[in-house]
Amino acid sequence: MLSYRATLDVPRALAQRIAGLLLIHRAAIGTRRGRRVMGCFAQAVLLLRFMRQRAAIADLAVDNAVSLSTAYRCLHEALNVVADQAPALANVIEDALDFGYEHLLLDGTLIATDRVHDSGLRSDRWYSGKHKRHGGNVQVVCDPDGQPLWVSPVEPGSTHDLTAARRHVLPVLYPAAVRGLPVLADKGYIGAGAGVRVPVRRPGAGQVLDASTRGWNSYINADRAFVEHGIAHLKVRWRALSRVTLCPWRISAIIATALVLSSWENRY
Repeated sequence: MLSYRATLDVPRALAQRIAGLLLIHRAAIGTRRGRRVMGCFAQAVLLLRFMRQRAAIADLAVDNAVSLSTAYRCLHEALNVVADQAPALANVIEDALDFGYEHLLLDGTLIATDRVHDSGLRSDRWYSGKHKRHGGNVQVVCDPDGQPLWVSPVEPGSTHDLTAARRHVLPVLYPAAVRGLPVLADKGYIGAGAGVRVPVRRPGAGQVLDASTRGWNSYINADRAFVEHGIAHLKVRWRALSRVTLCPWRISAIIATALVLSSWENRY
């Protein structure tokens, strides 16, 4: 067997912060000292390897000399602990108003996952006809510079962006729009309602938009382009989001963890 040393390109302080949260969690649930096969720091590194390198669970189990079931259990526990630190949308809105943001950015993204069929249903809800693949739909809210501020729980990939936004985002955004904080989005959110600014669709039958409307579309598209950068950063930096092999409903915890880790990492 060949052994080798490897490095993980994340700040050590990030692992220490996760380990501190895990220590608090273990105390809260009454875990006695010495009863866990993995220490808090080792569990934090396991989480970071999964998130950053998309390491296979079987490899994580071997590297930590634990069973496969223990590795899964430690991973899911760490995901839940870190994901619980993700901010609520209402708090994000209040902070944005306090900071005086001119607008927020909203977009949806598909997190690819293994092929999943819902038993007993005729259609496969996790298949996205738009992207021609299986995955989960997640809504992302960013600041004007494209920094992700909030992510929604996952919806099956067949869910339209507007439908997902109505379930998780718009009820909180409407009051903020009344207070002067609009949201910029793409054409997929046409019909979202007041406060959600979207481009105007090009009319059919060979008609063209007038100059003022084209200018409006250019303004919306130029400013909302930053949300694509923010989503790309999450997916590229945290490779676990490139393709999720766990239960697709766990995408909620994985992307919330990525959001929290990105926020913490920017401080180091």
